[in-house]
Amino acid sequence: MLGSLTRRVGHHRWFGAAARLLVPADRLVGRLTRGRVVALGLIPSLVVTTTGRRSGKPRSNPLLYVPDGDAYVVIGSNWGQQHQPGWAMNLLADPAAEVDIKGRRTRVRAEVATGAERDRLWQLLVTEWPAYRTYVERAGGREIRIFRLVPVPDGPPDGAPGR
Repeated sequence: MLGSLTRRVGHHRWFGAAARLLVPADRLVGRLTRGRVVALGLIPSLVVTTTGRRSGKPRSNPLLYVPDGDAYVVIGSNWGQQHQPGWAMNLLADPAAEVDIKGRRTRVRAEVATGAERDRLWQLLVTEWPAYRTYVERAGGREIRIFRLVPVPDGPPDGAPGR
């Protein structure tokens, strides 16, 4: 019930403003619960850790996601603001990242979706979070990038020597 309520109020501008204020608290809860609780457990969420494009330091952000096979789909909506979110810019600079879902960490490589693939993933995203349509309007025509986070192997394949 709370998830459906959250999805309904997600279209309102005040929700985007309030949610931006809650992101730091969400990061803290995610760290304290080792990634088991993100977005108060109301919507499917993960924590993506990117490498800061300027600082070179790890940067973690809670995000809504939808599964797509073994990959995770996220969108750089930034709540409909006019600029791209920092984590999206970080993925453009270095597509290697890590996701944490309910305490399980997975290394991933980000792919920017384009063309028909982007259209297909957009439909998955707005089915989960209809407010993305509103965010596109608020962004004033800014292209909102969709990323497919594809798991990468943790080590060398089948007994191959390490790097």
